Amino acid sequence: MRTWLWTLLLAVVAVALAVMLRQHSGNVLLLIWPWRIEVSLTLAVLLLLALFVALYVVLRLLSWLLAIPDRVRAWRGRRAQARDHELLERGWIGMLEGRFAHAEKDLTRLFGQSKVRSRRVLAALAAARSAHGLGEFARRDRMIDAAREQAGDDPGLLEATATVAADMLLDQGRPQQALDTLAPLQDGGARHLHTSRLLLRAETALEHHERVFTLARGLLRRNALAKDEGAQLIDHAGAARLRAGMAGDGWRVIWKDLKPEERQLPNIALAGAAAFESAGEGTEAARILEAAIADRFNPALVAAYARCDAEQVPRRLAKAETWLQQRPTDAHLLTALGVLCLNGQLWGQAERYLQRSLARRNDAQCHALLGSLYDRLDRPVDAVRHWRLATAAHQALPVLATDGALPAADMGADPHHVDGEGEYAALLSDEQAPAAAPVSEPMPEQAPVVDYVLDPDARGARERPVPADAPAAVPSRSAVDIEDYFDSAPIPPSALEAPVSSYPAPAGAADSGRAAAPTPAPATAPSPAGAAAVPPAAPRPDVPAQPDTRNPHSPTDNKG
Repeated sequence: MRTWLWTLLLAVVAVALAVMLRQHSGNVLLLIWPWRIEVSLTLAVLLLLALFVALYVVLRLLSWLLAIPDRVRAWRGRRAQARDHELLERGWIGMLEGRFAHAEKDLTRLFGQSKVRSRRVLAALAAARSAHGLGEFARRDRMIDAAREQAGDDPGLLEATATVAADMLLDQGRPQQALDTLAPLQDGGARHLHTSRLLLRAETALEHHERVFTLARGLLRRNALAKDEGAQLIDHAGAARLRAGMAGDGWRVIWKDLKPEERQLPNIALAGAAAFESAGEGTEAARILEAAIADRFNPALVAAYARCDAEQVPRRLAKAETWLQQRPTDAHLLTALGVLCLNGQLWGQAERYLQRSLARRNDAQCHALLGSLYDRLDRPVDAVRHWRLATAAHQALPVLATDGALPAADMGADPHHVDGEGEYAALLSDEQAPAAAPVSEPMPEQAPVVDYVLDPDARGARERPVPADAPAAVPSRSAVDIEDYFDSAPIPPSALEAPVSSYPAPAGAADSGRAAAPTPAPATAPSPAGAAAVPPAAPRPDVPAQPDTRNPHSPTDNKG
């Protein structure tokens, strides 16, 4: 618009000058001693215009020549700025894409070559974020320190550095260091939402419930926190404050400070009800739980409502039955009604409610309650059955076989198991190795092993009294008897010259033509590796003699 105005003005001036020069044809006399110059008015005007144009051109050319260094300096600055912007953009894009190594390289290069302080701080913080993504916490801390040094006294840059550092420390799981970093910003933190959120995260991790309660309230009031998340934080922090105040009488002040909607939160309602119960105000505790259950049905609240004294049972039972009309299939509510009936000694109603709850949910608590109820009603069989079912409902038990004994444990892989026979056999040579033991007789059929975990009543059937006139059962000898097991010392050569059995000779032994004079066994015998010698066991009168199958040089059995 200005160009058009100047063009119109110049056109008007030119037209006016042309009209004036046409109407006034005069001369212009210039006296420049010793010259006298006389020209027409038109020529004089044209010469003046030409001189003005020439002077303007010369001055502009001179100004352009003198401004060359400034223009070169500005060009270099623009080129450096474009290069910095390119590195910064590429580094940020790489960091957002998760290519932290490339991003850290570009941002570190930008930090080293940039001349602008704010840009250097920004590059250092972005490089620290990239190093944090790579898990290089030492490099991250160095870049944070460099950014803090470059920020100087600028409050905006210092706040940005502290915020980024605290965020990364919280991600690393160091809330106390993050809180120390944010300490200078706590006074003005209420004005910055992101700083308040970081403070809330740090205080929550450190379980500073007073600060968590205050910060969560403030952020909810400013709509800077999700409603569900804020309610959960207020719920946990408020309940912790109430429980901490129950040591004295300070919980009443805390309870009065709570808003009505905060008192209906589950944990706060549970803690408040427990506080009033401990103070002997069961009616007020019931009101608190009723209001909380009416706002939000919660199984924990219903279970707490069922735990009361006997005088509170009629009122609470009537209220719970109204809830049952609205939720007739709720297993938790049926269990709570059963507990209320048990507290009021209403055994029949308690059994019905607990059976209805078990019909909808296999719960260990219901089985345990029924077991206690049947035990009180002198019904031990039903009580034991429900106690077993309570255990099985809580944790699945392995089903043990009831038609045979459990197999023997394999102890070969046990590093602490020492096998004396195996150790001795390892020291013998191939010629002296003991022969394989013969296959033992089949074990007599025994009574089936009873699973006392699943059927404890069967223990009495197993432990029957034995008649006095019953013959004593002789235990069968295994392939390696207990006496043979301990008689593991090698037999000296002197004892092999006249092998004589130490057992009494059976009938018909005279036909063999060999004298059966008993020869006492040596009292001691050398044992390998300095082992203590064990005297031979005395013969057992009720057990027939058996040959020694462990050593080929042992005495032979006398056959009748």
